[in-house]
Amino acid sequence: MILPGVPVVGAERRSQVAELSRRTARQPEDLVRVIREELQVDLTARYAGLTIPHPFGIGAGQLSCTLKQVQDGVAAGLAFMVLKTVIAENPSGGRSMDAWAQGETRMKVEHRTSAAGREGWTVTWKGRGWPGTLAEYLEFLEQSLGAAREKDMPVIPSVKYHLPKVGEPFDTAEYRHTTDAMLGVWGRAGCGGDMILEKDFSPTLAGDDRAGQREAILQWIAEVPCLVGGGVQLGLKLMNALFDDQFQVDMTRAAGKAAFLVVFNRLFDLDRRVAFGGYDLSDRNLRVLDRLGSEALPPLVGTGNICSGRMMLEYALRGCESGQVHTFFQLPVSEYTGTGGGRIARALHTLLLHPTDGLVVWLLHLQEAGRLEPRDGVIHFLDAVRKHD
Repeated sequence: MILPGVPVVGAERRSQVAELSRRTARQPEDLVRVIREELQVDLTARYAGLTIPHPFGIGAGQLSCTLKQVQDGVAAGLAFMVLKTVIAENPSGGRSMDAWAQGETRMKVEHRTSAAGREGWTVTWKGRGWPGTLAEYLEFLEQSLGAAREKDMPVIPSVKYHLPKVGEPFDTAEYRHTTDAMLGVWGRAGCGGDMILEKDFSPTLAGDDRAGQREAILQWIAEVPCLVGGGVQLGLKLMNALFDDQFQVDMTRAAGKAAFLVVFNRLFDLDRRVAFGGYDLSDRNLRVLDRLGSEALPPLVGTGNICSGRMMLEYALRGCESGQVHTFFQLPVSEYTGTGGGRIARALHTLLLHPTDGLVVWLLHLQEAGRLEPRDGVIHFLDAVRKHD
């Protein structure tokens, strides 16, 4: 970790944060504007080249697979949402990765103690990608884009394309058919510009025999952006491979053709056959990002145990311009500072304005430590993001 255990902020500024947190707890609306006006903190972030109001969005998964969830996210003020991952199809409806079109068991929110002894949270379920057809997903995507239009919240599709074993060819027809179908929806929705799309390297790949083939994994990461083709800004959501930290570094370096990277998907428990998070995940992710330093990389989006504004800042200090959250939006409501609105609104209030773990107080900590200089009297989240040249 780069940050100390507690933020060092003067009494007056700390009191201002605590008062604003208290005053907005029951009505956690328009927080970004209020925080800028009253605390002179600009939370503007970036995702896939887009300017977003703050760094917290929902990653592909069980919180982004129904229209109601999208509508709730828009109403709560999410910065962006990545939809559940669809399994690519070829023109005849076949799916090379059909084993990943698997329904989910009920999610279980539970404590998890890391190897270093830190108590955190994880959400456990068994399941993989979108269980329905590509046609059903396209309808869901079109409805979701429409639901987010009024507040201009980015809604991003996610896909799992064919990933061959060593010596096998890619199913290029599957890539082209699926991408073209989504581009059609993107165009009809009037989104404009290239379609933003995530390619999900699922953590459950670790349970498949191809995950033991280092050569194959590096080939996927290097070649998939070329196979997806034009009209797309493709982000790769990189999995945590079964190998050591150096291989994780090598994977990231191999992804130079991607438009952006999401670093890194959950760990996989080979004994229980489930993916998991908690501090084991963030410890590894931050450790790998430390090894990458300021190397030239595509823009980064952090993910993995973003359970506080403090953790988001740890990712930002290593180059991540925003973060994808999953587990934190599912905790018992007693864990949130927000007491009004839905669960996501309460969680966002906590991520931003928790008096000791919120993003705002930690940005003020950086300012008072001389590590974040104001511009025109305002400190900016993006100024804390380490640059990858």
